[in-house]
Amino acid sequence: MMRLLLFLLAATLSSQAAEPTWSHEIAPLVYAHCTACHHAGGAAPFPLTNYADAKRWSGLMQTVTSSRYMPPWLPEPGYGSFADSRRLSDEQLALIRAWVAHGAPEGDPSQTPSPPTYTSEWQLGPPDLVLEVSSPTEIPAQGTDVFLNLILPGEVKTTRWIRAMEIKPGSPRLVHHANVIIDRTASLRRLHPNDWQNGIPGMDIALDSGTTFDPDSHLLFWKSDSLALVEPKDMPWRLDPGNDLVLNMHLKPTGKPEKITARIGLYFASAPATKLPMLLELEHDAALDIPAGDAHFVVEDKLTLPEAVDVLAVYPHAHYLGKEMQAYAVLPDGSRKWIILINDWDIERQAIYRLAAPLRLPRGSTIHMRYSYDNSAGNVRNPHNPPVRVHAGNRSEDEMGHLWLQVLPVDSTVDGKDARLPLERAWMQEKLLKDPADPTALYNLASMDLDSGHPATAENLLSRALHSRPQDARLLTALGLAYDREGRPQQAENALTAAIAADHTYPDAQFDLARVQLDEGAFAKAEAGFRNYLALSPSDLAGHDGLGSALLAQSRTAEAKQEFETAVAANPKDFDALYNLASIEADANEMSQATSLLESALAVRKDADAERLLGLIKAKQGAMAEAIAHMQAARDLNPKDAATHTYLARMYGQVQRWPNAVAEQKAALAIDASHAEDWTLLGQLEQGAGDAAAAQQAFSKAAALQAR
Repeated sequence: MMRLLLFLLAATLSSQAAEPTWSHEIAPLVYAHCTACHHAGGAAPFPLTNYADAKRWSGLMQTVTSSRYMPPWLPEPGYGSFADSRRLSDEQLALIRAWVAHGAPEGDPSQTPSPPTYTSEWQLGPPDLVLEVSSPTEIPAQGTDVFLNLILPGEVKTTRWIRAMEIKPGSPRLVHHANVIIDRTASLRRLHPNDWQNGIPGMDIALDSGTTFDPDSHLLFWKSDSLALVEPKDMPWRLDPGNDLVLNMHLKPTGKPEKITARIGLYFASAPATKLPMLLELEHDAALDIPAGDAHFVVEDKLTLPEAVDVLAVYPHAHYLGKEMQAYAVLPDGSRKWIILINDWDIERQAIYRLAAPLRLPRGSTIHMRYSYDNSAGNVRNPHNPPVRVHAGNRSEDEMGHLWLQVLPVDSTVDGKDARLPLERAWMQEKLLKDPADPTALYNLASMDLDSGHPATAENLLSRALHSRPQDARLLTALGLAYDREGRPQQAENALTAAIAADHTYPDAQFDLARVQLDEGAFAKAEAGFRNYLALSPSDLAGHDGLGSALLAQSRTAEAKQEFETAVAANPKDFDALYNLASIEADANEMSQATSLLESALAVRKDADAERLLGLIKAKQGAMAEAIAHMQAARDLNPKDAATHTYLARMYGQVQRWPNAVAEQKAALAIDASHAEDWTLLGQLEQGAGDAAAAQQAFSKAAALQAR
């Protein structure tokens, strides 16, 4: 009898131990996975921060977790490993089922952990800069989802590197998700000069990135359960003067009128980025022509990597017909590495997925994207009933198929150049294989060719792009730049004038036309052009530098000096402004100030003209050793400049270093032998070196040139 009682007691204790309680098992689980949305004022319709609320909703909790509808997490396990995964394990699901089955017991309240705290204040403390929309945007109480782009001018006077950002887009129940996009040229605001403050409608937008290679590098994404976006210490992102932040928002009417008063808090890094990631995109929107009723429509794309990369994050994107999303890489040895697999796409639960550890893909790996779409009546998310034919587009009822990857090149440089360049080129070339007339790919390839010194190739690409977009100001401006670098100033001026006629608000066209006119000596026209540019981009220092140069060329020294001083005040490391101010001070015989300015300029970058001017100043001051050192540096930086060799020859002559002097003057004459005075100088230097015969030959050359 005693043995039976002991057995029953042990069974009872075991049963009691197996019963999950709120205080011991369930509260830690809910606090870790649910309350980011399920708290007072959060995006979810009810809180779960205490036992009473959790018990009330326990049945629903079991239903939505068992179906894996909650917590929202789309990636399939085993097909990529992600940081901050919200997916509940089978054991955790079993705990919730058992807890509900036993009546959702509380357990010992004293053992319940403290719930997380949620505040309306900034999570990381007061930001260094808060950007806020200029005026609230009204959202109606009812209707379909709203896709809106709010423009927040960057408001920085100098370049800043951003280590963290917190987005406060308004009511969490109104805002489903938001992306922050950096508009490097304020192009969206320029396209909507009269109504940009009210927000620009659209699910997806295209922005002008300018004429230089400057790839997007960060996935800046917000959802209602998002924390502040803190970047790795060595990878802050850059915000320049004149940049805008565009808050691309998906809004869901709440049943009452709402106003959006979005804010973005920025936290500055103390140092620039030392690692430069970039975003790569796979897509084939041109193939999106989905017949009504087709439940298994497939779109694919691929990209072979010319350089090894580490994949840091992935952002798959489609609209309401998306069904299954596959992304994987086939390595050079034929093996496959999964990046992500989503078997049941839901646009309402889309997110950016950051890898738990970087995924190394060696050079020659091919990334594959394979998306399937369901345009049948059986797709409960289909916005059309009955189904209709669907193509690619920016509206929510259109479709998209994009796979964004944040990658970091394993080697930061390749052949001494930015390693992102070959990745960008491979990406754009792949786009041209799908569509040889793709204007974005043609433009980006042309921009890279311009930056790498191949203007003729760039001209060809831009001409192809202009066939489909003959009035595109950006393409015409880039074509003007290509002509200019080919040494065809009249064609450059024609193309840039056409760009301004197509869009007089496009600042790059105004700037480049003024610069071409400055180079051609049309100083009054250049002055007017730079003033037009500064009216569009008043904070851009290059505009002040250009205007100052145009004024200086017209001998309006005081006005020019004011422009250069404005630039230096805004950026003490503005090389052009420092150099030009030094030239002005040197002409005014203010050698001490000129020297200080040139030293500051050379601390920014090594430059032959600055070294040469500093050498001339030192020679005038009698500091010949320093003068020679600076002139040697100028010669080494630009060995094909005959004048620098001649200046150095004269300096060597002054200190009676005759062999060096003769060698430098011969180097000058090897570049340009057409001036009698240069042969005369060689004769004088040969005399100093004691070679009378060589001196006589040089004097004879000079006499022959003078006799012509």
